[in-house]
Amino acid sequence: MIDTHQTAFLRRAVGLAAEASAGGNPPFGSLLVGPEGTVLAEERNTTVTERDISLHPELKLAVWAARELDAATAAATTMYTSCQPCGMCAGAIERSGLGRVVYALSTEQLGALKPPSTPPAPPSPAFASDGPYLLAEARVPIEGYYT
Repeated sequence: MIDTHQTAFLRRAVGLAAEASAGGNPPFGSLLVGPEGTVLAEERNTTVTERDISLHPELKLAVWAARELDAATAAATTMYTSCQPCGMCAGAIERSGLGRVVYALSTEQLGALKPPSTPPAPPSPAFASDGPYLLAEARVPIEGYYT
């Protein structure tokens, strides 16, 4: 279960997803919260506007963490994200040494919001994660995007 602070961080991730969608990108957003509970970095999906399929927010934050954080800080850092990371992002998160991921929508829930013609995402590798939470709120930026 998550507490009030964690819920606020997830809501911020969902807000970043809405901002990504409003900017013409897929509706995904993420943030990193350090060991002291402060937001270290935030990202939105920019795959469309920057014409780069790798620019998922989770991947951008994992790269940032690997470059900017020492191993102990990374291990004590939590990523809050609007949706369960895809396989590409999960691999980067694992390699970055981040300690935990908390997500609002599961891969299965995201798939249920997409049209039937959209292929499902492959399962993510194993690392500590917690979710899904806030289905009613997290689905708002997703609904209508894939139609």
